[in-house]
Amino acid sequence: MNITIVGSGFGGVKAALLLAKNKKNNITIITNNSDFQYYPGLYRVATGYTRKQVWVPLTEIFDHINNVTVVTDTILAIDKTQRRLLGESGLGYDYETLIMALGAVTTYFGIPGLDQFAYGIKSASEIKRLHDKLHSEFMVGGKLDAHYVIVGAGPTGIELSAALMNYLKDLRKHYKLTDQKLEIDLIEAAPRVLPKMSEATSAKATKRLQKLGINVQVGKAVESATAEGLMVSGQPLESSTVIWTSGVANNPFYKANEASFSLAKNGKVVVDDYLRLEKDIYVIGDNAATAYSGLAQTAVRDAVYVAHAITEFSKHRTPAPYSAKLPPVVVPVDEAWAVFEWRSIRLSGGLASLIRLAADFVGYSDILPFGHALKIWRNRRMKDTAYYGPTEAN
Repeated sequence: MNITIVGSGFGGVKAALLLAKNKKNNITIITNNSDFQYYPGLYRVATGYTRKQVWVPLTEIFDHINNVTVVTDTILAIDKTQRRLLGESGLGYDYETLIMALGAVTTYFGIPGLDQFAYGIKSASEIKRLHDKLHSEFMVGGKLDAHYVIVGAGPTGIELSAALMNYLKDLRKHYKLTDQKLEIDLIEAAPRVLPKMSEATSAKATKRLQKLGINVQVGKAVESATAEGLMVSGQPLESSTVIWTSGVANNPFYKANEASFSLAKNGKVVVDDYLRLEKDIYVIGDNAATAYSGLAQTAVRDAVYVAHAITEFSKHRTPAPYSAKLPPVVVPVDEAWAVFEWRSIRLSGGLASLIRLAADFVGYSDILPFGHALKIWRNRRMKDTAYYGPTEAN
């Protein structure tokens, strides 16, 4: 069977690995990335830890697997009648069975100036830009920003806030600026941090952030951004370092090809009981309008299901319908402190932090062989000396 996968995130890579176990399958992955990116580790790389925990070359994952081919291209269009994909390169790719796993993209919700002046941490280039800004400020100006501002108090914003405070303290010591005060503001439009988690967990996370010295501002909406700062609920906030973690949207490929897809109000693709757009076209992970879409655990679960469904349909059997399941959520709020929630279980502190460590190992081992996963996991606490000076592109 010839199977084409578009995207090399958790869903795409996991589906390829599972389907490749059947040597009768020929899998082609089309992606514009040369690496698999471990998104849960991005906040750590942004705050001085080894980049090797986040970017794993696809060649390391698939070179030993003979029935997987990786093609570098960006898919721009789909012709379902001809069963063909059009790439940015100008090349066309015929497909028999197709899995769409493009992932999500950052959105600024149309807020003026954010796309120009805010920093991000969702790619190597974004992290490099942030690091270079921080270090040029410390080295050349010799003065800290009035406020370092993180917008968005979901898991990424919470993780980053705590880690950034520790990182800036390290940089302050490194550049001998210890007499200067650090100010980090965390801004959230919702009434509380971690708005998708319980009020009790939100309260514990808030208390921990405040203990770390972070100024938590909830119920505050960012209205515009300039090089000098933000307008927040009608009040100016001075800052030249605004980091945006708040918004994600479905990959723009689907909007550009909306005549070929049925889209829900949130822009995600409506799928059937088998995660299919239609026969032989599957949509998984962040792209599918299913419960808990947008989480890495969901993307992996989708991949496992689709690999099984494709196998069952190829044998003229009907698989059980897809069933979304609530994944556990664990959010670090410092090096050895986290909050954890799953169903009625709620934990905080060191035990929750250990669960996050275990979850990271599971995340790596979902994609990599045991030994490789263990190596990356064990080295995740290594600091990258390049991130204590101007960086080079990854």
